[in-house]
Amino acid sequence: MKMVMAIIKPFKLDDVREALGGVGVQGLTVSEVRGYGRQKGHTEIYRGAEYAVTFLPKLKIEIVVPADLAERAVEAIQTSAGTGQIGDGKIFVFDVEKAVRIRTGETDADAL
Repeated sequence: MKMVMAIIKPFKLDDVREALGGVGVQGLTVSEVRGYGRQKGHTEIYRGAEYAVTFLPKLKIEIVVPADLAERAVEAIQTSAGTGQIGDGKIFVFDVEKAVRIRTGETDADAL
């Protein structure tokens, strides 16, 4: 099993969700996060004063999938979240040792 974690622009969530559903991903977790990468934030003007925004709003998506589905999930996220602009995000893939469904006690792939 693999955990795929992606940091994306907030307005791309619906596109990513649809793309993941299209490759067979059944569920996902979404968290609102803030951060920056190479763009180092940006400046904004509010009530005539300019100030730096160093942490930009992003979404973190986490999914756990069977190992054979991980590459298709990564490709789906990359294709649907990409705009070609700086700040599109990152995708990370981790090994998952064990998964347990709390309600039934099913484990590993059965728990997904």
